[in-house]
Amino acid sequence: MTDSIFPAGTEPILPILPLRNSVLFPATVVPVNVGRARSVRLIEEACGRERPAIGVVTQHKPEVEDPTFEQVYHTGTIARVLKVIRLNSGQYSVVLQGVSRMRIEEPLGRHPTMRARVHRYHEAPVVDVEVEALAAHLRESARQLLNELPTASRESLHILDNVREPGALADLIASNLPLANDAKQAVLETLDIRERVRRVLEQVNRQNEVIRVKDEISTMVEEEMSSSQREYLLRQQIKAIRRELGETDVDEDDIENLRERISLARLPSDAEAAAKRELRRMTNMNAAGSEYQVARTYVEWLADLPWSKKTQDRLDVAQARQVLDEDHYGLEKPKRRIVEYIAIRKLRRDGRAPILCFVGPPGVGKTSLARSIARASGRALARVSLGGVSDEAEVRGHRRTYVGALPGRIISALKNAGSKNPVIILDEIDKLGRDQRGDPASALLEVLDPEQNSQFTDHYLDVPFDLSKVMFIATANQKSTIPSPLLDRMEVIELPGYTPREKRSIARDFLIPRQLSEHGLSPERLDFSDEAIDAMVESYTNEAGVRKLEQQAAAVCRDIAVRLANGEDVSIMADPEFIQSVLGAPKAKPQQPERSARAGVATGVAWTPAGGDLLFVEATKMPGSGRLHLTGNMGDVLKESAAAAFTFVRARARDLGLSEDFVSTTDIHVHLPAGAVPKDGAAAGIPLFVALASLLTQLKVRPDVAMSGEITLRGNVLKVSGIKEKCLAAHRAGISRILLPKRNEADLDDVPEEVRESLEICLVSRVDEVLNLVTALDPASPPVAAE
Repeated sequence: MTDSIFPAGTEPILPILPLRNSVLFPATVVPVNVGRARSVRLIEEACGRERPAIGVVTQHKPEVEDPTFEQVYHTGTIARVLKVIRLNSGQYSVVLQGVSRMRIEEPLGRHPTMRARVHRYHEAPVVDVEVEALAAHLRESARQLLNELPTASRESLHILDNVREPGALADLIASNLPLANDAKQAVLETLDIRERVRRVLEQVNRQNEVIRVKDEISTMVEEEMSSSQREYLLRQQIKAIRRELGETDVDEDDIENLRERISLARLPSDAEAAAKRELRRMTNMNAAGSEYQVARTYVEWLADLPWSKKTQDRLDVAQARQVLDEDHYGLEKPKRRIVEYIAIRKLRRDGRAPILCFVGPPGVGKTSLARSIARASGRALARVSLGGVSDEAEVRGHRRTYVGALPGRIISALKNAGSKNPVIILDEIDKLGRDQRGDPASALLEVLDPEQNSQFTDHYLDVPFDLSKVMFIATANQKSTIPSPLLDRMEVIELPGYTPREKRSIARDFLIPRQLSEHGLSPERLDFSDEAIDAMVESYTNEAGVRKLEQQAAAVCRDIAVRLANGEDVSIMADPEFIQSVLGAPKAKPQQPERSARAGVATGVAWTPAGGDLLFVEATKMPGSGRLHLTGNMGDVLKESAAAAFTFVRARARDLGLSEDFVSTTDIHVHLPAGAVPKDGAAAGIPLFVALASLLTQLKVRPDVAMSGEITLRGNVLKVSGIKEKCLAAHRAGISRILLPKRNEADLDDVPEEVRESLEICLVSRVDEVLNLVTALDPASPPVAAE
């Protein structure tokens, strides 16, 4: 076939025509529309030759407008140009006939048209029983496929029967199969005829299987429709029979309405089966009976849950950051974590929602931050209050065997949210109770475990519900009361207290505008000076958060609102004097350190659920027999710290300048003031040691120094927690120097720069370093010996 185009024994040079969306096979005839400038030039030159022949190849990417040789497959087809029809200016319709396979051996340029030296492949007749058998199988499978296709013609079957060569048969069938270009190109590049026939046979069998599955699905749909129509007719007959018998107890319209709601809810298969089972039971019940109402309530719950409803996540990182900044001042760590989550969701849509736990003192904005997260991510919001919950059924739901049974709080929150991917706030998770009715914290383990919550089963529903798309945000005041397995499933983000400057900014930008709006006031009627805000912060609140500060601002707004309601024309710039005239005498003074240096008194800093606070330690001695008295409502851990500090002082008696038998004639009394307040924790070892050592050596302790750290009997200072809260407490109290364990050096990064600049932070790793940093030594006094 090819000898009529090229002289024998030559490697022809051909113009190359790249095709966008088709592959030309040998022995096939296809029409091609030509419109690109380089291709039009090629066709016009080919029309001027006596026996026009070209090389046809396929582009890797059809969207490339002017492909290079690197952007086309090098295996293609030598083709005759049978017919050229001019469509309009610059466009042709060309009929091409594939002649033989070829490969581009040497690209010769692209101007004005693509030209290359090509190598022709000659296919010798095949004499192979296996290939003949494969070809016969391919012909029968292709005939079966053509009979199933509605667009197939008798001419196609006739051509199929007339092609005898196995290679040509495979090419003909492959060119007519609905395959992607890369699959057709793979067939074109298969030079071994046996492999080519086998490859095309595999594609034909796959197409036959697709048609078979489509037919089965169509048959199933038709049968299901017939079943539904039959069920409808039977139900209509049942209605007629009930009317004839006077049995009108069951409200058929009510049941039909429930059935319609179930169909619209798009329930999973197991939930839909449970709903239909209850509906069948309801048709045989008395509508006034209690069982009917129980079943009806159950079906309504199934219909109202958002099994398939979800909101579209807002994945604009910049907008999310803007929303968070609008609602909250500071809180960089949780804001950054939420922005990271939104960024990851933008890159990967199927990612799991995080399970966060905001831990911090009251009033720092844990719950309101969760609301802002819902607004920033475009999700619905639901809140579950867990404070005081002690019944496991509050989480998992009550079984329907009980009177008045209902789903648990998690499922109820999903119903209220109206979507399967809301933000659910688990408020006060550290205040869960536990009694004989079960442990709700253990029930939450399944809810907050990403490996299990996709199949969470509420006892009332008794069918699984997917919670994996829910973003759970828990809030707590302290981690110590959260069970360890539950805490392990959450990502904890600390929200410590605010500095006075941060409180002023929050009041100015958030709290005061909100209170003015809620009381119907404008800034022209009432405005607050910075001094007035500072007065409310320092003299009327003593907290780590800003809740009390907002209450004081609300009290001032109420006073102005009353004046305006009485007809007064009020326009006030509030100053400290006005604040005191409205709020009365200052009610909350921050703890103040000692005014002068004393022996036997040390100032510690402690972490509390409400933030940091000063912890005073007083020690005195009296004649006795070496007993150690501890008072001040100390817990067991704190008592052990006092005993360890006393033992360390006794072990260092010689270094401290004490007689080694001082214990035999002296009793020591250690007291922590405010005895009505329980105190415990492993962070008071250093202040206890300083109080005892200064008492016995009569070295005076500087009043402007605070300290925190636990000690060992070997004199090591151990790491403690709550560094930021303790530094904030020292800053609020006017402390100028604070001693902290060397092992807590990395935690200082969380301390605000304003606080670090005002405090002299001393890091110690040994107890022997402490006294020289906290005592006010007289010039004549001997230095304290160090080990």
